[in-house]
Amino acid sequence: MRLTWEELGWERLAPRVGRRRLPAWDCTAGLVLGEGAALMIDAGSNLREGAQLRTEARRLLGDDRRVTHLALTHPHFDHVFGAAAFAGVEVFGAVGLDTVFAHDRDELRADAVRNGLDPREAEEAADLLVHPRHLVSGEWTLDLGGGTQVLLANVGPAHTCYDLVVLVPGSPSSPEIVFCGDLVEESGEPQAGPDAVPSHWPAALDRLLDLGGEDAVYVPGHGAAVNAAFVRAQRDALARRFGVSS
Repeated sequence: MRLTWEELGWERLAPRVGRRRLPAWDCTAGLVLGEGAALMIDAGSNLREGAQLRTEARRLLGDDRRVTHLALTHPHFDHVFGAAAFAGVEVFGAVGLDTVFAHDRDELRADAVRNGLDPREAEEAADLLVHPRHLVSGEWTLDLGGGTQVLLANVGPAHTCYDLVVLVPGSPSSPEIVFCGDLVEESGEPQAGPDAVPSHWPAALDRLLDLGGEDAVYVPGHGAAVNAAFVRAQRDALARRFGVSS
């Protein structure tokens, strides 16, 4: 039976666009529905979350339809360790993401365990990581059918060296929706780990704002949806924090 976004615990952002705030790390997953295809944005922190997201998407789609595309915003475990639940879909990531998955799997697993993921779940998810088939170096327009198109844009390096954002164009009745990954965080201060490139982060947010515009809804990797003013303020705070001139 086909259910509504709200009945499944999702936040509806536009008629064909929603997001889910997952427990534990308050990580965002997004979903864009087309006529013959559906795009999931990020996959959760373990295989259970990935399977849950895929099942909920099918209940939203109805008629035995399923997720056909998966975009991974960056290679941190809480966003990618559910990807094996989406085996068989077309997977997109920023150029270089495949190299991280191939060569840094042990570090991804160790980081997950350091942050509280069960070691057995971390090992299973790392061993089954689904490599992206499509690597985005600039921008990639993805047609989901029924007039629904999304833009995938590689705006890094910033939070990581492989930051991908997803833009869903607006309409007269709904704003543009921008899935930011962890370039933007609302429920806490943006995290800059050893794989961050702080000197480029403010410029990445400038590009994000140029792509989305003043009236877009910006969906952070963690926390509530925000507006352009919030993103701009976070951009300025990051520039001060890392000593980057405007």
